[in-house]
Amino acid sequence: MRRSLLALTASIALASGACTETPNANTPPPRAAAPPVGSPVTPSGKTRIALLLPLSGASAAIGQALQQAAEMSLFDSGAKELAIAAYDSGDRPESAIQAYRKARTEGAALVLGPLFGSSATALAALVAQGGPSVISFSNDEQAAQPGVWVMGISPPPQVRRVVDYAFKSGLRRFAALAPRSTYGEQMTRTLESHVAVRGGEMAAVEFFDQGGSLQAAAQRLADEVKHDTRGGGGKVAVLLPVAPPQISTVVASLSAAGLDNSTVQLIGTGVWDVPGIGSEPMLRGAWYAAPDPARRADFERRFVSTYGRPPHRLATLAYDAVALAGRLARLKAGGDFSADAITNPNGWSGVDGVFRFLADGRSERGLAVIEIQGDRNVVVSPAPTTFVAASTN
Repeated sequence: MRRSLLALTASIALASGACTETPNANTPPPRAAAPPVGSPVTPSGKTRIALLLPLSGASAAIGQALQQAAEMSLFDSGAKELAIAAYDSGDRPESAIQAYRKARTEGAALVLGPLFGSSATALAALVAQGGPSVISFSNDEQAAQPGVWVMGISPPPQVRRVVDYAFKSGLRRFAALAPRSTYGEQMTRTLESHVAVRGGEMAAVEFFDQGGSLQAAAQRLADEVKHDTRGGGGKVAVLLPVAPPQISTVVASLSAAGLDNSTVQLIGTGVWDVPGIGSEPMLRGAWYAAPDPARRADFERRFVSTYGRPPHRLATLAYDAVALAGRLARLKAGGDFSADAITNPNGWSGVDGVFRFLADGRSERGLAVIEIQGDRNVVVSPAPTTFVAASTN
């Protein structure tokens, strides 16, 4: 494993012969021919898979972790059908386009990556022109479209999952205290729409400016929640789509405004899925949705054993993507990397649980609901293990 299994494939240099005659001045210059596309199958019969990662720039450390996870997956799965080549997609869409074009020229049957949503979006036109399909590591659903799938764990399904669990637990009133940002506003809209679908009520929604004082917004939300609970309605579930370390300031503001765990049930997203989140007393008993941590724990132990350091949280995406490519390669001779194969409604299983791709480029995942309990987080609602509905008698 010390030796990289993902050495870049060799470039093909094309040399043109020298011309000994002087061209006619009236003759138009010859049109440059498009570079030939290589075979998707190597001379040894393996299918070429491209891995687009930020191997340079500010995110190079993340790219390296994803590359190592891909190597580990190739080794663990024994996918002898695959020949994986890594390409540096950098931090910018322009770099991702160059990497994709090189991978296409060299015959890639499928592209895994890039990491960023803006880069995945930039590749859509090339895919539409007949290039290989893309399974990106982004979680930005706005980058999703036919032929460009987002494999990252998108935030909106996390909100819907934890809201479903709240309803199952008897809660019917909801509120949100969110940053005035694209993420905060998207999570709040998701909450409002899903609560309406489930037949619940919104007690309050408050936004605060990033970097500014949020005490006034916290106080307004607290006043609305306390007014709502005085009517005998029980606890209000309050969504806080805020990551550490800012979450400490947010819960402190709610506490100063007179809210505690006896009046509200705090709910959140996967941004809480980090070590030490339970150090905040008010977050103890809070719920969030994320992949089952037990499955990831085994992957993390093996990664540390192999590379001597913990993996980046996103490393599981590359591991699962390579395993998926191996399964697609075994569907038939030469592999099946069509949209129909990728969007198998039964989905796929990986370190982060079951997942499946939709025709519009989005993905669905089986998420667990996790309760924060001091120095440990406990699964209170297990993640589903299949997308196949259980039959009823």
